[in-house]
Amino acid sequence: MRPAECTSTPLTDEEEQRFRAVLFSELGNKVADQGWARFPAYTPEDRRRLVAVAHRLTAYWGQQVFVEAEDQTRVRLCLAGYEALPEASPGSRP
Repeated sequence: MRPAECTSTPLTDEEEQRFRAVLFSELGNKVADQGWARFPAYTPEDRRRLVAVAHRLTAYWGQQVFVEAEDQTRVRLCLAGYEALPEASPGSRP
């Protein structure tokens, strides 16, 4: 384990606001384009941040953005109808 990975410095209020604004924009664009977006969430704070971004997107669009934990390190934001990620991409052969 590397020392830099053991500790993390909390973001200041301003840094947190900027980071959430970037997530809102980047993840919002991806969700708008493909119906869902995946993002790493290694800590409870990461997950809370992504839930807050999903709530902001829901309020902004007037359409529910769901939050799903894919595993212990990834969260998925998606619109209704995109809750279950297909195993193969559309148009691919089984």
